[in-house]
Amino acid sequence: MDWFYNLFFGSGVPHSIFILTLAIACGIYLSHRLKFKGITLGITWILFCAIAFSHFGMHLDPMVETFAKDFGLILFVYSIGLQVGPSFFSSFGKGGIKLNLLAVSAVLLSCLTAYVIHLLSGEDIATMTGVLFGAVTNTPGLGAAQQAFTDITGNTNPTIASGYAMAYPLGVVGIITVILAMRWIFRIKLEQEENRIQAESEVQKEIEYIDILLANPQVEGAHIRDLSQLCHMNLIVSRLVRPNGEDELPDVDTVLHVGDRIRVVVDKENEKSVLLLGMETSLPTDYKAQAHLVSRHVVVTKPELNGKRIGDLNVRATYHVSITRIRRAGIELLATRDLYLQLGDRITVVGEERAVDKVENLFGNSTKRLDIPNLTSIFLGIAIGVALGMLPIMLPGLSQPFKLGIAGGSLIVAILLGCFGPKMHIVTYTTSSANLMIREIGIAMFLAAVGFGAGKTFIPTLLDGGYIWIGYGVLITLVPLLIIGIVGRGWLKLDYFTLMGLIAGSTTDPPALAYATTLSSSNDRAAVAYSTVYPLTMFLRVLTGQMMILFFL
Repeated sequence: MDWFYNLFFGSGVPHSIFILTLAIACGIYLSHRLKFKGITLGITWILFCAIAFSHFGMHLDPMVETFAKDFGLILFVYSIGLQVGPSFFSSFGKGGIKLNLLAVSAVLLSCLTAYVIHLLSGEDIATMTGVLFGAVTNTPGLGAAQQAFTDITGNTNPTIASGYAMAYPLGVVGIITVILAMRWIFRIKLEQEENRIQAESEVQKEIEYIDILLANPQVEGAHIRDLSQLCHMNLIVSRLVRPNGEDELPDVDTVLHVGDRIRVVVDKENEKSVLLLGMETSLPTDYKAQAHLVSRHVVVTKPELNGKRIGDLNVRATYHVSITRIRRAGIELLATRDLYLQLGDRITVVGEERAVDKVENLFGNSTKRLDIPNLTSIFLGIAIGVALGMLPIMLPGLSQPFKLGIAGGSLIVAILLGCFGPKMHIVTYTTSSANLMIREIGIAMFLAAVGFGAGKTFIPTLLDGGYIWIGYGVLITLVPLLIIGIVGRGWLKLDYFTLMGLIAGSTTDPPALAYATTLSSSNDRAAVAYSTVYPLTMFLRVLTGQMMILFFL
């Protein structure tokens, strides 16, 4: 029976892989089975399982533990960066600036609260940093803090992970508690809130579709290409109906006349400028039968089109069809000539059916091609990210060079590649399932390794006064979010569904978002707000995780 005992309590790489994967499997099982009123700690159960394994004498080989923790963190943050990269900078558009400012304030307030508790209690700043990221349920921040501590001291600090583990459970509950508190403080009734949203009739999209009856005399005899100059903005005409009711496929060279009716695709913020052309109207709904026109969604799947400008393809002139909009990373973009295509883009094409078939072949529209991930860009990006994270940077006030760390460097490179990769003809597209698989494997490895490292001292630390960290975590969770919630609702007049998404997004907390979506089944404002602030918040959580250690240790 020695082999069985050594399997659990022995040493070496095979033993380490066995208990590492066993802890991950147990944690994932508990995440599905243990719920309270629909709320679960998710895969954080992996951390607690690993702590329990380590407490009872199961330990990883030090090299395996270090590799699993660091490489798992890299996979996790890199996959997040690729996911949010395409929408990172566009998230600051339209109402996004206001929401992101509130989210940034939440990040800074949570750091300030942790620092004030450190000053008043005398608690070690490294421990308080762990408590901070447990309170805001942000694992990448924990990883960045641990990496920064190791870079500075050359050692590991198990109390960082212990503080995180103790604060995390009530962190999840506390975030949802704030959502409920906002509803009570402002006497919000969901039915009235939904009616308010419907009355405003504001659908949060990047682009708008308007039907216009041309009445401006300057339009008479003008070409469609002249309309953008007349309205001083970018617009696309996707449909044209002549006064006699005949549908015509518009082209940039199409001559317009007063009395024509057109469908215009335009940025939402510029929709009022379109009324310079005439007055709002409505087009007949049976135009496909009249003119044999179709509207079809086509996916860009040919790698050679990655990074190509729409204007360079001459689709209008060659095929006499209109590309009206592009959906990328959940955001709709106006299909201007200068927009760079990215593998996986979902474009909307309007035209005669035979012409649309040809355009479909041009772009590929073979989703099977997207099932194969481009591993070259993934591993090359990780290599560049690690190199950037290890680059020493001198900052005023620091006695030694500052480093972004493997988490910060990988996240920055992934965001930049996700956003600008197509312009450099770099294929960074991965399917949602592939991205999710990489992310979940990475976070599972990281949490398990952290748990095994902290488990040796977790129980003794808890009994020796570590339980007070739970109270510190509650303060760090509640105080900043209550302030942001009151400002957002009381001063900025955010609707309740957007406010819920903001609170969940500013802590990057999926359980809170899941709870919010159960209350907002009739609209997607909570999800939109969450996705708007998530990219910047995730970046700042990783960055502040290092800053707390570098500046205050």
